[in-house]
Amino acid sequence: MLVLVEVRGGQRDWEQAEREFEGQDWPVGTSFVRGDGASTGVLRADASARLYSVEVRFFGARNRRTARAAAWRVERLARATGLEMYARRCELMDRDREQLTVWWGHTVAHRPPRVPVPRPRTSPARLGRAAEVARARFAERRGYHDTGLVVTGTASEARRLSCMSLHGSDDGPATDVRPLSGQERSHIVPRREGDFHRRANRLLAWLFAMTFCAVVARQQSGVRTWVWAGAAVLCFFMGARLASVMFAFGGRIRGLLLWAVVAAWLLAVALGADTGEGGGWTPKQLLTLFAVLATTGGIWLLVRRWTWGEWIACAAPLAFAVVVSFVVSSGSVLHALYADSLELKPEDLDVPALWQATSAVKLLSLLSFALFVPALWGIAKHVHAPFVSPVERLGVPLYVVTQVAVVVLCAAAALESAGDAVEDFRAAAVRKEELPSYFGVEPEWTCVEPTVLAAKLSSRGGVLRPERPYISFGEAGGTVSLWDEPAGKALQMPAEQVRLVPAADGRVRCTFSYGSLPKGD
Repeated sequence: MLVLVEVRGGQRDWEQAEREFEGQDWPVGTSFVRGDGASTGVLRADASARLYSVEVRFFGARNRRTARAAAWRVERLARATGLEMYARRCELMDRDREQLTVWWGHTVAHRPPRVPVPRPRTSPARLGRAAEVARARFAERRGYHDTGLVVTGTASEARRLSCMSLHGSDDGPATDVRPLSGQERSHIVPRREGDFHRRANRLLAWLFAMTFCAVVARQQSGVRTWVWAGAAVLCFFMGARLASVMFAFGGRIRGLLLWAVVAAWLLAVALGADTGEGGGWTPKQLLTLFAVLATTGGIWLLVRRWTWGEWIACAAPLAFAVVVSFVVSSGSVLHALYADSLELKPEDLDVPALWQATSAVKLLSLLSFALFVPALWGIAKHVHAPFVSPVERLGVPLYVVTQVAVVVLCAAAALESAGDAVEDFRAAAVRKEELPSYFGVEPEWTCVEPTVLAAKLSSRGGVLRPERPYISFGEAGGTVSLWDEPAGKALQMPAEQVRLVPAADGRVRCTFSYGSLPKGD
């Protein structure tokens, strides 16, 4: 943004302002006393005020709030330095890059010489020359005669650039050019780089909206199906309208065809055309995908102003230390919640280290939704939302409150994960069916046969009844942990006093009796 900044206060303040502009990497074009230069007849003359034409640089989208965002940054600088300065005029500077076609230079000595050929099209000489020309063109497209020269521009500019000499000598071999990929269309003029990317992002948004509406329509019934289907059709035509103008000139058919092919393919995948009935995506999956993409993009928008030096020196080691320490410390968090719901301790569950790491990754995935708030913050800063402006005093408290609320919701989701697993376990135990596992915890129906008399059996949590099966969580630390389904509580005993015999399910009857034990026991 080209901003006309007014600095008041005299020579010392002007010099300090110039140093601050240089420190912010804001180039200063011209400067003049208020009432002189370009401000003559525009502003009232004031010898204590000076106007600077400053190029204010910052990250963000180009929209109707961009000029206001430049004024916010000038205001923030004024507050930070204690200078009296004002943004009197903000003008958008258009520095969008043109997308020039890339060409490879190649020699032309391999081409057959131009000689007269017989007029009849079917004459052997004419057919032979056509074959030679075709072989030469094929070799050119394959890059067999490239010289290593690369030029950019239109076709005519590229040919002239390839023949231009930078060394004052024209003795080089004759050259021609070929496009880097495909074939150039002279009637198609691409848009400038930034404009093209903005339109492509909007096109992707219409594509996602169309897919989401179609997926929701498939799961509805009655009038709601037609409403969502109509919304999907509307999104398709809005995307088609945008695809038709993706090029500055020409390319309308190409854009529409490409949009139709991509939209048809995505709908076929999303609706499960290739997997039959019951396949395809669900609205929840699409929303999760959107959240992941939005979070990734928002975090990138938030930290993209960092240099690689800052990443390597600060952010990367800090992030690595936090992630590693969290994985190590949280390896048994979900297992601890699971065990606590069953009146057990984490050490009562013999969980392999690999499954502990897997549960830590699961916990991290649940807590990763807490990144959604800073991601939204990054997106809001990118579009210059007023509530995240550098001069808004309530922005930081609003961010903190929202972040705390999301972290609480993520923690609740972690608790819900273990709670759902316990509910599934209890339901399967009541039905006496196969028991679900949970990150390496493999409960199974087991007949428990004591190896000592009942009077010597040291059990905690109840009395063992060997005639019916129990649910075993395995042995850990010399202790066998069982689940007594009728009593609805845990039962523990020393591993050396019992023998575990797998059972098919909870309906079998165990055949053990204490009379089978030796007299000495």
